[in-house]
Amino acid sequence: MAYQLRQVSLPLLPVGAKDIQILHFSDLHLTPGRKREIAVIKGWAKLTPDLVVSTGDFLAHREAVGLALNALNELLDIPGLYVFGSNDYYAPKFKNPLSYLRKDTGERNLGEKLPIEPFDKELQNRGWINLNNKRVSITINGSNIDVRGTDDAHLDLDEYKRIAGKKSGDLSIGVTHAPYSRVLDAMAKDEIDLIFAGHTHGGQVRVPWIGGTRSLTTNCDLPNWRSRGLTKSGLDPYLHISAGMGYNPFTPIRFLCPSEASIVTLTSQYDYA
Repeated sequence: MAYQLRQVSLPLLPVGAKDIQILHFSDLHLTPGRKREIAVIKGWAKLTPDLVVSTGDFLAHREAVGLALNALNELLDIPGLYVFGSNDYYAPKFKNPLSYLRKDTGERNLGEKLPIEPFDKELQNRGWINLNNKRVSITINGSNIDVRGTDDAHLDLDEYKRIAGKKSGDLSIGVTHAPYSRVLDAMAKDEIDLIFAGHTHGGQVRVPWIGGTRSLTTNCDLPNWRSRGLTKSGLDPYLHISAGMGYNPFTPIRFLCPSEASIVTLTSQYDYA
């Protein structure tokens, strides 16, 4: 399958710190038969990141647990952080694609419940850290990183108050699936440095616009201009949103919005002095 590797650098580490390369992916939406997507995912280990961050929606079918574990097998040998999205808990159902363009009313059309528990258990057994409404400290390349995450805000499973508190360590990272303003604002209040999210699919269908393209929707209350890539608003944290690899199996269309993964390289502030 055709996909792009988005690359960006941020000078967020203390002076003299060693660079940290983070592989960020999201929204795999795996279903049986996605052999080309699985092959691409398996190849990501060759990028040799120092840390992997997944912002959810690994699954889209009850038979996808084994497929996802196979696709991620080599990456699971690398330190990793993850949260879940709505399609990790419930399979998607068909709905009018135009409904994505309407304001989010909070109504959810959920499919059958998926076997997320064995998938979660295996990810943790391999050493990845579940950040659903959790906060921990990790050390990567000598830098101490305060990491925290929320469960899926699209399903109202986020409980940021359980992990709230001012940042600590050399760097602070927030991880969430759906970048609703209540989650971003809460993390901004705690002065998080960088937030990773997914869910938007980059708009999935984009239109030509001045300087590039523009998404029609974010499927949440995030402004459209922030639907993919690295953005910043005022003094708020940097926000990096992956447009994702997959899509809802009932709407297998991407227009001017290729599947993607990202390498976010965190560098020493000294390098930019």
